Amino acid sequence: MILFWQGMEIPVLIRAGAALLTALLLSLLFGGSVISLLHRRQHHGQPIRADGPQSHLATKQGTPTMGGLLILGAASVSVVLFANVSYHFVWVSLLVLLVYGAAGFIDDYIKVTKETPNALTAKAKLFIQFMTAVAAVTIITAATPNAADTILSIPYFKTVFNLSWLYIPFAVIVISGASNGVNLSDGLDGLAAGLLIMAFSFFAVITYIVGSPLAEDFSFVYIPRCGEMTVVCAAMTGACLGFLWFNAPKAKVFMGDTGSLALGALLGTVAVIAKQEILLAVAGGMFVIETLSVMIQVFWYKKTGRRFFKMAPIHHHFEQLGWKETTVVFRFWMAGFVLTLVALVALL
Repeated sequence: MILFWQGMEIPVLIRAGAALLTALLLSLLFGGSVISLLHRRQHHGQPIRADGPQSHLATKQGTPTMGGLLILGAASVSVVLFANVSYHFVWVSLLVLLVYGAAGFIDDYIKVTKETPNALTAKAKLFIQFMTAVAAVTIITAATPNAADTILSIPYFKTVFNLSWLYIPFAVIVISGASNGVNLSDGLDGLAAGLLIMAFSFFAVITYIVGSPLAEDFSFVYIPRCGEMTVVCAAMTGACLGFLWFNAPKAKVFMGDTGSLALGALLGTVAVIAKQEILLAVAGGMFVIETLSVMIQVFWYKKTGRRFFKMAPIHHHFEQLGWKETTVVFRFWMAGFVLTLVALVALL
C-alpha cells in the first residue's frame, strides 16, 4: 500500500489518480497477452446464442470471452497498491469482486469447454449472488456509524428515510440487481464497458464527497473512510478504459460473466457504502432499462404469448429495427452520459 510519502499521508485524490493510471497502463500492457492466452485456451471462442441476432453468428463467432480477467486483475493490483485495504469498505469491495468474478469465471469456463451458451443455472447464480451480497451488506452496515447504517438517502430532496430492518434485504437486492443489470448490458462490443466507465467515474466523485467534510455542504450523509472508495472507483475506471481499447468494435475479446457480474456487483456495493442507492439507479439508468426490458419481455410473453420487444435485452430490439451495432452502442452511451449528468444535479 502506497499511503505515505516522506512520513506524510498521500491525499486520496492523488492516490485515486495514480490508481486510475496504473490500472489503465496494466490493462494496455497485458491486454494483448491475455487475449492471446484466451485464444489458445478457447478453440472456438464464446458460444453465440442461436436465438440472438443472426448477424452475431457471423461477426462474433470465434471471439474469446473471460476478458473480465484483465479488468479485475489490473484494478485489483491498483487497489492493493493505492487504497488502504485494512479498511472494511475496501476489503469487502475486493471480496465482492473476487467472489462474483469467480462465479462468472465458472460460468464462462463451462460455456467455452462445453461449447454451450448456457452454463450455470439461474438459481445457482442467484444463490451465489445473494449469499455474497448478504455477507457484504452485513459487514458494511456494521462498519457504518449507527446513525446512518440503515438509512436510504433521497437525493434532490436532500433528506433521508430510515429503512430499519428492511435495509439489509434492500441493499442485497441493489447489489444483486446491479450485477445482473451490467451482465444483461454486456451484449454489444463496448456497450457495458463504456457505461461502467461513466458510472464508476460518477461514484468516484460521490464517494470522495461523502467521505469528506464536504458531505454537509452537499447535504449528503457523512460516512467516515468512504473516501477510500474513490481510489477503488478510479482503479475500476482505469481498468475499464484499458479494456475498452480491446473491446471497442470490432471486439478482440468479450468481457464475459467474469467481468460483468463482478463489476456490476462492485458498483452496487459502492452505492450501498456511500448510501446513494437511488443515485445508482439514475447514473446507472441504462442498466436499469436493460433489466426492465427483459422483465417486461418475460412477463408479456407469459401473459399473451407474444413478444413486447422484437428481442430483449433492449439493445437487441434496436438491432432488430435495423440500427447498426455501433449506432446502438454510441446512442446508449449518449443516454448514459445524459443520465450521469442528471445524477450530478443532486450535487446542486
